[in-house]
Amino acid sequence: MRIYLVVIDNNPESGIALRFAARRAVKTGGGVEILALIEPQEFIPFGGVQATIEEEARLHAEGLVAGAAGTLLEESGLRPSITVRQGDGPKIIREMIADSPDIAALVLGAAAHGAPGPLIAHFSSDSGSLPVPLMIVPGSLTREAIDRLS
Repeated sequence: MRIYLVVIDNNPESGIALRFAARRAVKTGGGVEILALIEPQEFIPFGGVQATIEEEARLHAEGLVAGAAGTLLEESGLRPSITVRQGDGPKIIREMIADSPDIAALVLGAAAHGAPGPLIAHFSSDSGSLPVPLMIVPGSLTREAIDRLS
């Protein structure tokens, strides 16, 4: 099965990337894997504080992907796979792609204005080494434009 890997965060462009990936998955008989990345926390010498901060970040990320999965199911009927991981984003994404031969593309949303985010900057500068296509969905696209293009 052809799987589209989408990275979700708090930015609106990630929702646009998810819509694009879902529409492509429906048309190709594929699926969607939603990934939420948790940034590694700086070391805090008080272990209890560190654990609380990490737990809050995990709960936030899980809520984010649960909401995205609900929207995806409601709008397209697709039940996505969900992954929440903490660590270096590019490394985690490369590991997921390497571990799953069903991942057919990495789909990222670009901000409507300004510089690209860190994942787009990283992967677009090194996209030749990816074993799957990198799809960058412009954040300025309307829902209608996404539907037309996908």
